[in-house]
Amino acid sequence: MATVKVFLGIVCFAFFSRNSLPGHSTIKPGPGRAMADREKLLQIAKNEIGVHEVSGHNDGPRVVAYLHYAGAEEGSPWCAAFVSWVFGQAGYAAPRTPWSPALFPQGKRTAQINPATVFGIYFSHLKRIGHCGLVERQQGDWLITIEGNTNIAGSREGDGVYRKRRPLKAIRYFADWTNRKGAGNEK
Repeated sequence: MATVKVFLGIVCFAFFSRNSLPGHSTIKPGPGRAMADREKLLQIAKNEIGVHEVSGHNDGPRVVAYLHYAGAEEGSPWCAAFVSWVFGQAGYAAPRTPWSPALFPQGKRTAQINPATVFGIYFSHLKRIGHCGLVERQQGDWLITIEGNTNIAGSREGDGVYRKRRPLKAIRYFADWTNRKGAGNEK
């Protein structure tokens, strides 16, 4: 009897773990693939929560890595560079920009709020999108976000990567960069 239980255990293990073997993808094509990509993006972003600038001047090893990835000079604002870096770590060629308005070209804008959708906040004194980040989830009229170059108060000139709670009405645009078709740098 014990031999039968061991045999059935091995069969069950082999059946349920076959997708984790080399050559077997656990990522399904189609909508399942898109959700897996979104989850991967969010996991990368979540792993960065707690990164802080060294001196409060858009600096520090991680911040410099985000800026370099996006082609920006050290000391530059880095919210868009952070978003770009997250997508790059997930294997996307785009976006790759340090400028937040460039994350919202007409072809990427969406009304759908999904995990890993990029959000943009408009600043009237700048007359443009002046801060961006990633949507983690929606809770009623609020968004839970992960964003760089912000702080506890939600500033666009902050000191680190934070999880924030923002009112939905504060967001001007959403963009979906998870569609890999035409993944060149669109501006």
